[in-house]
Amino acid sequence: MQDGVRRTVLPSGLRIVTEAIPGSRSASLGVWVGIGSRDETPAMSGASHFLEHLLFKGTPKRTALQISAEIEAVGGETNAFTTKEYTCYYARVLDVDLPLAVDVLCDAVADSILDPADVETERAVILEEIAMHEDEPGDEVHDVFTEAIFGDHPLGRLISGTEESVTPMSRTQINSFYRRRYTPPQIVVAAAGNLDHATVVRLVRKAIAGTALDGTAADPAAPRTGNKRVRHQKPHTIVRNRDTEQAHVVLGGPAIGRRDDRRFALGVLNNVLGGGMSSRLFQEIREKRGLAYSVYSYSSQYADAGLFGVYAGCAPGKVEEVLDLARTELARVAADGLTDEEIIRGKGMVKGSYVLGLEDSGSRMSRLAKSELLYGEWMSVDELLGRVDAVTKDEVDAIAADLLAQPMTLAVVGPFDETQFPYA
Repeated sequence: MQDGVRRTVLPSGLRIVTEAIPGSRSASLGVWVGIGSRDETPAMSGASHFLEHLLFKGTPKRTALQISAEIEAVGGETNAFTTKEYTCYYARVLDVDLPLAVDVLCDAVADSILDPADVETERAVILEEIAMHEDEPGDEVHDVFTEAIFGDHPLGRLISGTEESVTPMSRTQINSFYRRRYTPPQIVVAAAGNLDHATVVRLVRKAIAGTALDGTAADPAAPRTGNKRVRHQKPHTIVRNRDTEQAHVVLGGPAIGRRDDRRFALGVLNNVLGGGMSSRLFQEIREKRGLAYSVYSYSSQYADAGLFGVYAGCAPGKVEEVLDLARTELARVAADGLTDEEIIRGKGMVKGSYVLGLEDSGSRMSRLAKSELLYGEWMSVDELLGRVDAVTKDEVDAIAADLLAQPMTLAVVGPFDETQFPYA
């Protein structure tokens, strides 16, 4: 590999990838597991997120307090997050404290006890988290939109699960999910900062020795591709009635998966359409008319599917006008494409976000892990920038026509019901 990046595969199939950043005084470590909410059955919906909470609660070697205190005692930080396709446990420390971070994180992920009392404590925390979600309509609308696109497919479910799925989930079920899914071939340990690759490999080997991650010989799991085509729901409107001062809307539809070569053209399109203050949607809806405080476009990409949406938050009485303007702009771009000047600006925005997003060891570590876990290949920054530079106007216009001319799905959270809402 290149750019200071090195990779080692242990006999068990567990992968270790590192990037040396000379001159840095920090190091970031992540234990990435290729298991997320889409890997759950309906009855186990929320299990990955539940497990994320539990793995910091204690091992045979450390209590929950010791796990957090050992990292914080050296000024470090540790946390975790769950997505639809993977879960990450990470720490950021001074370079000299990387051995401690490796030992603590690997211990937590490999050898958690899942004490029954902790299961009940965290169940209560998660149920509060689910309840709080309904108090954040600006976040909820994106989940409503995703559900509207994917329906009962696992990609359409909440990462947190629901009260109905989390409440009856037993410690035995969670532990079974943990031991069946958290296997060495599914795990990537990634580190970036002032480090030596061989040393990191030795530290990981020592930390997992004798644990469930010190498994029998196996090949690493291949990047997820999906077993069959993800079916989408027909375009429709979903309204969630909430007594809010502001209405939140997302308008959009299915898009491309992350392995699709058109993703670079979509990145350019997204930035020009709704990616910043100079974007078409921001200028038309906020700057010229002051109809919404927040308006932007975005894409979410998975192994075998994706979606594209336009979000706006506005006064309930302005929703109709905002949606008219958004639909008009989407139709205009679908029919006429972007200008040469916009293509240049969009490329600059994509390239800038790539490079500026790699300013710290944490982001470098994340890119390493995602390259290995999601793509199975490493692309240097220069190669990434070259792919963006190679995007043509015809490619951007083609994906705009493909995605933006289709009938749209609409998600709404606000003081409406299905009969009152003008677009239902």
